[in-house]
Amino acid sequence: MHSTPTHAHRKHRTMSITTRQPVTTTSTDDRSSRIGGAAAVVAALTFVFGIVMFATGMSDYTTGDPSPAESVDFLVAHQGSLFVWYLVIFLVFGIALVPLALALHRRLAPATPMLATTATAFGLIWAGLMFATGMIENIGIEVVADLAGSHPGDAPAVWSSIDAVTNGLGGGNELLGGLWIGLISLAALASGTLPKALNWLGVATAVAGLATLAPGFEAAEMVFGLGSIAWFVWIGVALLRDRTA
Repeated sequence: MHSTPTHAHRKHRTMSITTRQPVTTTSTDDRSSRIGGAAAVVAALTFVFGIVMFATGMSDYTTGDPSPAESVDFLVAHQGSLFVWYLVIFLVFGIALVPLALALHRRLAPATPMLATTATAFGLIWAGLMFATGMIENIGIEVVADLAGSHPGDAPAVWSSIDAVTNGLGGGNELLGGLWIGLISLAALASGTLPKALNWLGVATAVAGLATLAPGFEAAEMVFGLGSIAWFVWIGVALLRDRTA
């Protein structure tokens, strides 16, 4: 019996569908590593920007121990600069952290699933708190600046409350950052998927981050910041150069 044209067409479609090759994950892994590597470099740049601003344009606000009233005066005079500072160090950093955390999870999970997943959870929580801190800071700047014009006596107390909340969310210590970088570094040491020296740098940076929990240990914050810059840059280069690993 000869096939009808319709039957032959259906048979051809069936054969073409069944003979399609499955999509490999190589291109997806490459894209994930490329995005994660770029995000790591962006994260490093936000740290550099934050430290430079901390030491220069914001030094009157960030050094010493200004009173709430002095902080409000500085805030009103430098509202635009503070807005940009918080935007970069909290919101831009939080955005970059998400694809980086997911790219590292994709790389580390096959060999160390529990450790990589735990690390990723802390990384995403850290990103969420960065968003919350940045939005509260920037909305708070507006509120306090308006209040300083209409009810100047109330502005210092309001700013003190906002400052306490944002410090509690993550501006006052580096617990989550230390946990994430530390767990990622331990997972990478166990799996051998990233350079060993990079992983030990991550462990040292994580220890500095955890040390910021100790009262009066301000030096640990700078060590964590500088270590994080080096770690983010190095891990970004590693992801961009070796995407298929």
